[in-house]
Amino acid sequence: MPVGGLVPRAPGNAADLVVRNAKIHTGDPVRPQAGAIAIREGRITVVGDDHDVAAQVGPATTVVDALGRRMVPGLNDSHLHVIRGGLNYVLELRWDGVPTLRQGLAMLREQAARTPRGQWVRVVGGWSAEQFAERRLPTVAELNAAAPDTPVFVLHLYQSAVLNRAALRAAGYTRDTPDPKGGQIVRGRGGEPTGMLLAAPSALILYSTLAKAPVLDGEDKKTSTRHFLRELNRFGLTSAIDAAGGFQNFPDNYSTVAELAKAGQLSLRIAYHLFPQTAGQEIDDLARWIGMARPEDGDEWLRLNGAGENLTWAAADFENFTQPRPELTDYEAEFEKAVRLLMENGWGFRLHATYDETIRRDLAVFEKLAAEGLFPAGNRWLFDHAETVSADSLDRIAALGGALSVQNRLSFQGEAFLRRYGPGAAADAPPVRAMLERGLTVGAGTDATRVSTYNPWVALHWLVTGRTVGDLVLRPPHNRVDRRTALAMFTEAGAALTGEEGIKGVLRPGFLGDLAVLSEDYFTVPEQDIAHIESLLTVVGGRIVHAAAEYEGLDEELPPVSPAWSPVAHFGGYRATPVTGLSGARQAELLGQAVAESEQHRQWRVRRGLAAETESTVFDPCFSL
Repeated sequence: MPVGGLVPRAPGNAADLVVRNAKIHTGDPVRPQAGAIAIREGRITVVGDDHDVAAQVGPATTVVDALGRRMVPGLNDSHLHVIRGGLNYVLELRWDGVPTLRQGLAMLREQAARTPRGQWVRVVGGWSAEQFAERRLPTVAELNAAAPDTPVFVLHLYQSAVLNRAALRAAGYTRDTPDPKGGQIVRGRGGEPTGMLLAAPSALILYSTLAKAPVLDGEDKKTSTRHFLRELNRFGLTSAIDAAGGFQNFPDNYSTVAELAKAGQLSLRIAYHLFPQTAGQEIDDLARWIGMARPEDGDEWLRLNGAGENLTWAAADFENFTQPRPELTDYEAEFEKAVRLLMENGWGFRLHATYDETIRRDLAVFEKLAAEGLFPAGNRWLFDHAETVSADSLDRIAALGGALSVQNRLSFQGEAFLRRYGPGAAADAPPVRAMLERGLTVGAGTDATRVSTYNPWVALHWLVTGRTVGDLVLRPPHNRVDRRTALAMFTEAGAALTGEEGIKGVLRPGFLGDLAVLSEDYFTVPEQDIAHIESLLTVVGGRIVHAAAEYEGLDEELPPVSPAWSPVAHFGGYRATPVTGLSGARQAELLGQAVAESEQHRQWRVRRGLAAETESTVFDPCFSL
């Protein structure tokens, strides 16, 4: 973008990118605010004002005018299933942000018409019935009407899935199919499956059914992943910590991001974890991986961060809040072996733990090992989720050198949690302020893509307001955080959880050049509109990886979405919705603009002979005879 007043001086150390005329929140207490930034060879060289960056401008420097917009450090989702999400992104119809079930069903019907024989239409995560005006799920009959011949699978949170007749046939479910452990196939009077699957309480039935659908292969996996990363860049994400998960095998399912990293085609920095997939084989898997790699192997784009979020399957609780909290069997003996193995070999880990009952049992194992000097031992470890963690458990986590990562799962499941556990428990789920008051590192994330949306601004809205996507207030003011704290949980804390707090998370000379220029000022926009923010310019290591509005075309070109019938090719990803918090003055201003545009349009029609050349008059039926 041409920028007056900045003349190239062709210095030997010219910046690759300069962004000026911005309202920069640096996150750096030494210089919290600035107006311009310069980046060279992936690192920030100058944070200051236009005068400070002027000497960095050379003939090849890209200079971008932020037009007075807010700039923040690039966001870092501390719990995102980015690898699995990327492998499936272009196959999924996203209902993220869709305001009505009627619209969602219309999208589904249209997608079914373009989906070839043998493929499924799948709606997998990022939405809740509470976000719809109708406040309900689709029915099996509605899915059958929308797609009589194409298999349709609609996943709803960790709770249930709705399948049409074609999907039941494709999945092989009949009256003779037994219910899997922890799951239920809902049946009609004659014993035939109706199309409803219930997690009772395990979501394994939902995920194992989804695994029966066709998958991508070859180059399509790379294309899907690149488009998913661009979609994350759209919201200002520049880093993510991959939490692994079920059906994500190492090294097979990691090969796509590894190949993209080798080719320099990642647009998001990924720190990943390894998750044992086979019950009874967890210790052997961990021992094998310890012999293959070490945490922090890799570089600033792709690196191993440790094990988890499961170490042993028996130690994992469930997060289906429509069901009672599961009573776990005795798991401590194998769990202790896994933790000991990791700690003795310098591996960090993360643990899925929804309930305090699970966290207390895990902490008892850690305290036993602490007597041998294994805790705290400098290894990074953390609990994920922790919706019902107690004050006593937080003290024990702090004493053992642990950390936490919280996600906005209750943005989507808050109503179910409230119905089961009541308003008192919901007010402290999770106790974010109590965590921070103890000085614990608390990263923030989304847990996308199978339940929550990958849009981090929905999570930031939840942290600040305590509201669900259905606009129900769960957390009162005493358990909310201010906007700066919430942003730091999505920037500085995420960097600390991967041991990278010395190179990213704030905008400071010498740090990685990761930033986002926002569509709205996060610090002043009305609270209800935080969830509507997007990034107009996202930069990772000085590379412009996403550009919209005035900056469109500055980012790197991606290959077309493949396959061509992909829902993403037609509908895109997250369904953006407009901001709603307009002040009265702003509404009047916009109305005036609309009136002026209407008059301009009338004059245009007159000039082309499409309307009579008369003065426009105001017609008010109150004054007509």
